[in-house]
Amino acid sequence: MPAQSKPYSSLYDTIVVGAGIQGSFTAYHLAQRGRETLLLEQFPLPHSRGSSHGQSRIIRHAYPQEHYAQMMAESYRLWEQLEAEAGVSLYRQTGLLVLGANTNPEFQRCCRTLVKHDVPGELFTTESLHRRFPGIRPYHGEVGVSDHTAGVLSADRALWAVQDGFRRCGGALHDGEKVTDIKPGVVVTVTTSRGVYQAKSLVITAGPWANKLLAPLGLLLPFQTLRIKVCYWKEKVPGAYGVSANFPCFLALCAPHHIYGLPSNEYPGLVKICYHSGRLADPEERDRPAEASALPDIQILQDFISKYLPGLVPEPAVVEHCMYTNTPDEDFVLDRHPKFRNIIIGAGFSGHGFKLAPVVGKLLCQLSVGEEPSYAMEPFRIHRFPALPAPAL
Repeated sequence: MPAQSKPYSSLYDTIVVGAGIQGSFTAYHLAQRGRETLLLEQFPLPHSRGSSHGQSRIIRHAYPQEHYAQMMAESYRLWEQLEAEAGVSLYRQTGLLVLGANTNPEFQRCCRTLVKHDVPGELFTTESLHRRFPGIRPYHGEVGVSDHTAGVLSADRALWAVQDGFRRCGGALHDGEKVTDIKPGVVVTVTTSRGVYQAKSLVITAGPWANKLLAPLGLLLPFQTLRIKVCYWKEKVPGAYGVSANFPCFLALCAPHHIYGLPSNEYPGLVKICYHSGRLADPEERDRPAEASALPDIQILQDFISKYLPGLVPEPAVVEHCMYTNTPDEDFVLDRHPKFRNIIIGAGFSGHGFKLAPVVGKLLCQLSVGEEPSYAMEPFRIHRFPALPAPAL
């Protein structure tokens, strides 16, 4: 358990609530600036109840949205910087194949952003795609584009590295300490299950618990909290879909949601392939067993694997779980509370925020210290959502 180096009832420059990857990077940036920072986490670390655990995440330049594509160059640099500071490897380059119909607007936007940002890659016809990646069968005549810079981030190791870096910069990390009350003001007062703290600013990065903290502050955001199945599928020929066979990460642009995969590495002979959606779930009940009727995502994956990945057994060998906190447009929320300007909100990462966490943390840090953010923030503002009924205070 991380050392608790600060006494209770302390005054900090900033308190960050939620020690997932976004909150941890926010705290890390603040501590690097010499800000007295407290990072609070409700569960004992490490834990698997939120959105930042697990062994792997995809990192890629290939984004259909220009505002994310703009951030990725800096995100790669900051991940590399963390690797150097921590003395550990966090990134493995595998490349990424985006698979889709040539007429798919999202596929076309991915191609344009790769060209615009000078990202090395390659276009594939249906025939050349199958020749290059014989383990993939373009069932409906899809084409492909590759992002040669993409790869796999070691998620658990990355989370540990940034939290360790935060502590080495003098930050205080308290785990197993749940926030029970927030009193806004010029100085924000935060009460937890173990103490009372005050700070000049507060950053809420609580993942699927964000609205539970925001509701008493008169704010309700249109988040959907989803329970996602993280599935691993057995190779018929061991290693055929592995890193050593130069099999890339992939993203299949399927309606209505995407399917993504990573080469076999975490479990011997098993390939991680997931459906980019799930079922509504309260984060407090995420481990409740699902009914058989609530398994359409498994059926969607089985159908996809049978058609597109014939070298895999179309029955999941391992099923794990993760939480998404989705916004209606799947863009993040990075903004100040509309009433309490020293309360900053980072939430709604919609299952694609991990790779961008170093930049997200920097932006939330800038908001909390009153600086002009490094990127245009309009896609992330709260006011883009229709007004919701304010919770009673």
